[in-house]
Amino acid sequence: MAVEETSAGGATPQVVLDALQVRRSMMRIAHEIVERNDDLGSLYLVGIPNGGVPLARQLAANLAEIADLGDLAVGVLDTTLYRDDLVSSGSRPQLRRTEMPSAVDDRIVILVDDVCSTGRTIRAAMDALMDFGRPRAVQVVALVDRGHRELPIKIDYVGKNIPTQRGDLVKMRTADDAEGEPLEVVLLRASAEGAER
Repeated sequence: MAVEETSAGGATPQVVLDALQVRRSMMRIAHEIVERNDDLGSLYLVGIPNGGVPLARQLAANLAEIADLGDLAVGVLDTTLYRDDLVSSGSRPQLRRTEMPSAVDDRIVILVDDVCSTGRTIRAAMDALMDFGRPRAVQVVALVDRGHRELPIKIDYVGKNIPTQRGDLVKMRTADDAEGEPLEVVLLRASAEGAER
């Protein structure tokens, strides 16, 4: 899929993971989840919109394939109202849907996101998750970890670590819409003057 965006400096995005690499990363993560967790029947995958939703579904299919799991619970959790930067953004947030098929009590919840940077989205997801019960454990999957943590958040399963500057943009592209099949992950470098801030 051709990427049409360019940065302020006119640079073209760099593909850091293509569709095949995304699929391989998610299959490797599924194997790591199976190795780490004894009680696979207690798994509950929760995708964080937008990019985490198709990844959670792909991860559920991978886990079903390699561990012969039946219907694995997959939820969608909007973190918008739990973010600590709502006031500072100055704009009215766009709410997205939350679909949690059941409570998370005594489940091993695996939060799935496409790109993790500061850790604030994961923190917001953990806060939102508590409205649905008390999980036995919470683990975190990120297809891309770009660093720059502002909070002590640990990613348990990482597809790829990508060193970036704070002003860079890392984005997962999907087919058709925001929740379509993952196609690629692109890195759009910030302009030299923007990276110095």
